[in-house]
Amino acid sequence: MANIEGVLIKNLRVIPDERGWLMEILRCDDPIFKQFGQVYMTTAYPGVVKGWHYHKKQTDNFTCIHGMMKVALYDAREDSPTYRSLMEIFVGEKNPVLISVPPGVYHGFKAIGTETAYFLSVPTLPYNYNEPDEYRLPPDTKEIPYDWGLDPSLKHG
Repeated sequence: MANIEGVLIKNLRVIPDERGWLMEILRCDDPIFKQFGQVYMTTAYPGVVKGWHYHKKQTDNFTCIHGMMKVALYDAREDSPTYRSLMEIFVGEKNPVLISVPPGVYHGFKAIGTETAYFLSVPTLPYNYNEPDEYRLPPDTKEIPYDWGLDPSLKHG
């Protein structure tokens, strides 16, 4: 799978000492930083998929801070040089990276392994309850040529 134009990956550095460890995720002086909207966290139980969605205005910046997840991205921007490209990244404790997803790129994730995955997001805009900047498709949509390997006994979305 190719890289998608405008999707940026920042390797996160774990700084350990005798008390524990620290990991900076996003700083205002990072080249990847645009602006602050809000910070939120969500979880997914093992095998659960949360996706697909994209935004028209905001850039999403996210990582997995506990467990592991498989992130998939699909470029739906007709004017992009990577239009219709797919990208897959495994992120979490074994691969600490921040993923920055520009507007117009569908994205979602699947919790993998045996633990609940904790997803931390720092989008560039706060959630607008009256007019959400969120456009969704179901995980098994035919519009995106990607197989999540869905378990039919689990509820997804």
